[in-house]
Amino acid sequence: MVYKFRVILDAEEDVFRDIAILEDDTLEDLHNAIFNSFGFDGMEVASFYTCDETWNQEDEISLFDTGDIPGEQKVMSDYQLSDILDKQNTKIIYVYDFINMWTFLVELAAIEDQVLGNLYPETIFSHGEMPDEAMEKNFESDSADDYNDEFEDGLDEDDLDMFEGDDSFEDYGFEENWN
Repeated sequence: MVYKFRVILDAEEDVFRDIAILEDDTLEDLHNAIFNSFGFDGMEVASFYTCDETWNQEDEISLFDTGDIPGEQKVMSDYQLSDILDKQNTKIIYVYDFINMWTFLVELAAIEDQVLGNLYPETIFSHGEMPDEAMEKNFESDSADDYNDEFEDGLDEDDLDMFEGDDSFEDYGFEENWN
């Protein structure tokens, strides 16, 4: 089967590409098809992010293993497209170049029979020109209170009274570190 994707650049102007790729190709193959169809050189780091139906970002799938233990983290080449995308799960986010943050919304638009003689992946439709710069991203919280809530520990000034006047740390076994 062939997966047909619409890959939309997150930008002011409409810029998108339609890409056909085999269902048993990997996310790395899709990554290559995307950067080629948008005219990038492929020299930058990229990641896919699973997401829900309203494009809320979930798990990262990176191009390279960036984990502490080699081989522990799965990467793009470990996932066939059919492993994570199907008729129910049609959306994924792609970010290319983490300095410029080129962000793309990738949606599975159709699953069709393979056409004999066609070479996949292929860009089957192209609309719009790439802007010179990626759209600026705003990573601020919706509310300043959200930031404070994240660090809320439930303690107030009265709770700190237990430390007043006690300069002795001997009870904690750290006296050798306080000389």
